[in-house]
Amino acid sequence: MQLKPYNAEVVFAADSIVQIAGADLAALKVEAAQNPRRRKRICAHPDSGDRLHEMFIVHERGCYVRPHKHLEKCESLHVIEGTAEAVFFNEDGSVRDVVLLGDYRSGAPFFYRVGEPVYHTLLITSPVFVFHETTGGPFRREDTIFAPWAPTEDQPEAVEAFTRSVEAAAAAFKHTRGIAS
Repeated sequence: MQLKPYNAEVVFAADSIVQIAGADLAALKVEAAQNPRRRKRICAHPDSGDRLHEMFIVHERGCYVRPHKHLEKCESLHVIEGTAEAVFFNEDGSVRDVVLLGDYRSGAPFFYRVGEPVYHTLLITSPVFVFHETTGGPFRREDTIFAPWAPTEDQPEAVEAFTRSVEAAAAAFKHTRGIAS
């Protein structure tokens, strides 16, 4: 597969028929481990202007995904490997829902689709989390709204404290709903 680098975290597939194999994901995991933000993705679409965006993404445990929502776009996530908690928030930052994700063999939900603008994040609970994400294009940065109550990545102490608070809120939510971890 031919890849066009976009930045340190993103490459675009350059082939007219895109094929992703286990070796491609293994290489992606190695590259994610070398990345300061512990993430890497292959975009199966040719560029950010495409109408359909399909991405194969690797996040390592400890990767901070700032809560965000997408305006006028659906998003789906399909787990390939690993486990994570998808945490969905109300506008005020309180936990709205928690989905425990795992691959197909885990027995946990391995797919979700969200069709409305709702703040969400991922808490990676395995050493590595590999997933296929699909959303509508084109990509426009202004269509992604970051939660004003969540710290930016350049505030490591605030991110750590915020992540602990989200983990605690998610655990409390799961407890009240009888969701086993």
